[in-house]
Amino acid sequence: MFFGEYTYKVDEKGRAPLPPKFRRQMKEGVILAKGMGEKCIAAYPVAEWKRLSDSLAAKAVTPANLRRLNRAIFGSAFGASLDGQGRIILPFSLREYAGIGDTAIVVGANNCVELWSEGEWQAEKKSAEEQASEIIESFGA
Repeated sequence: MFFGEYTYKVDEKGRAPLPPKFRRQMKEGVILAKGMGEKCIAAYPVAEWKRLSDSLAAKAVTPANLRRLNRAIFGSAFGASLDGQGRIILPFSLREYAGIGDTAIVVGANNCVELWSEGEWQAEKKSAEEQASEIIESFGA
């Protein structure tokens, strides 16, 4: 489980560190993908990415829709590994998609880690906090 919010500098080579407490779960590698519906980069441990892949393959959707979904999700994904200093290279296309410049906000999001630009994160954080109690109530909790 990933949780917490951290601010890191992105270096001139497009590398950003992950928090030390996240690195153990990412030691086998990381899959970087566009956030689903949000302008962020999602970073999944390889095992979690495989679970996501298996889950999608098991869904009852038409073959054409499954192909489209696979293209959208897997076509823009990248494999990465942590370097000796716990950094990952953020591909330019994903940094551009997320609007990440020289600073990345790294956010634990339960089964994955999200990397956000400062502006996008502040807007999303505000929106999420405003809606959280309504969402929890819809669960019947």
